[in-house]
Amino acid sequence: MVIAMKDIFRLSTRHALGVAAALAPLAAALATTAKAQTPAQAQTPAQAQTPPAIPVMTPQMQAVSDTLEVIGNAAAVNQVKLVARVPGYLEKIEFEDGAIVKKGDLLFVIQQDQYKAQLQQAQAQLEAATVARDHARLEVGRYTALLKQHATSQVEVDHWVFEQQTAEANIKAAQAQVAIARLNLSYTEVRAPFDGQMGRHLIDVGNMVGASPQTAVLAEITQLDPIYVVANISSQQALQIRANLDQRRLTLAELHQIPVEAALSDETGFPHRGKLEYVAPAIDAATGTLFLRGILPNPTRTFLPGLFVKIRLPMGKIQKSALLVPQMALQEDQGGRYLLVVNDRNVVEKRYVQLGQTVGSLQTINSGLSREDRVVVGELWRVSPGMTVTPKLTTDAN
Repeated sequence: MVIAMKDIFRLSTRHALGVAAALAPLAAALATTAKAQTPAQAQTPAQAQTPPAIPVMTPQMQAVSDTLEVIGNAAAVNQVKLVARVPGYLEKIEFEDGAIVKKGDLLFVIQQDQYKAQLQQAQAQLEAATVARDHARLEVGRYTALLKQHATSQVEVDHWVFEQQTAEANIKAAQAQVAIARLNLSYTEVRAPFDGQMGRHLIDVGNMVGASPQTAVLAEITQLDPIYVVANISSQQALQIRANLDQRRLTLAELHQIPVEAALSDETGFPHRGKLEYVAPAIDAATGTLFLRGILPNPTRTFLPGLFVKIRLPMGKIQKSALLVPQMALQEDQGGRYLLVVNDRNVVEKRYVQLGQTVGSLQTINSGLSREDRVVVGELWRVSPGMTVTPKLTTDAN
C-alpha cells in the first residue's frame, strides 16, 4: 500500500499534538511550583550570625606583698621516748598501738607492791618521829616547870630540848622519805606527757624494765597538733628579705606575727596558715642556707612528721597596685601561661603573662596585662583567638 507524503506529515503532526496535549498538565504543575517557590526564596536573604555573648572582667587592683615559696618538711612539736623511771616488772599496757591519747592518760603500769610497801614504811617512820617530838616537847615543858621550883637540874631540861630538836629533824627526814616513796610509786604508772598519738609498744608485759643504766624505751608518743613546718632558704634570699626590710632586724614579737602558709604536694594553693616561730641566728656555713621554722594548727592531723610541704613566706615587700585575675581564666600551652583578652574591636586575643603569687582564688599578673584589658573569665570552651564576640562585663568569675 502506497501512502502519500502529505498523509505521513498529517499523521506525524497529529501524534505530536497528542503528546503535547498529554504533557500540558504536568508542565502547568511544574510551572505553578516554580512560581510558588521563587517568592519564598526571595524573602529569605542570608543573614550574618550574631557574635556569642562572653563574660569578661577587668583585672582587680590591690596591694599584694611579695612572697617566697620553698619546699620543706613537717616536724613534730614534741616527740618523747617513754621509759621506766623505777625498776620492776611491766604489769599492764593500757593503750592500743597508734591510739590518740590525752595528757595524763595511763599508758603503762609497773609492779607496784614494793613501792606501796616502801611508802607505808616511810609513813610509819614519820609517825614515830612525830610521836617522839610530841613526847620531847611535853618533857621540856615538865622539866622547865620543875626547874623553876628547883626540883630538877638544867641538865635535864637541856636533854629534853635536845630530844625535841632531834625529833623535829627526824620528822623532816621522814617527810622527805614519804615524798620519795610516793614519787617512786607514781613512777610505776607511765602517763602521757601531752596530747598526742602513740606509736607501737616496744616492750611486752612481763619484762623487767628500768633496771639497767641504759633504760629501754617502752614506746614513743608524738604531738601532732600543732605541728612545725621547717625549711631552709638560701643566703641570697635571706639577704633580699633583709633588704626589703631596710636592713631592720625584727624583734621576737614581730617575728611571731609573720604569717606562714603551707600545703601538701597534692593540694592546690596554700590552705593552711600559721605563724613564723623561729629563725636561726646564723647562716649554715656548710650549706649556705638559713633555717626557718613555722608553727600551724593541725587538728585533723593533715600533716604528719616527715612529709614534704610547700611553704610560702612574705618577702617583706608590698606591690601597691598589683593586677589580679581569677585563676580559672588562666590557660597553658607550649608557650606558657596565657589569658584570652577581648580587644577594642571585640576580637579575642591570646595574651601570654608572667605570674606572681596567688591570693585566694585570684592570681597576681606581674606582666603582660594592663588595667583596662577585658579578660575572658567564663565559657572558655566557646572562645578561641581571632573570634569576634560580644563582651558581657561581669564582676563574678563563677
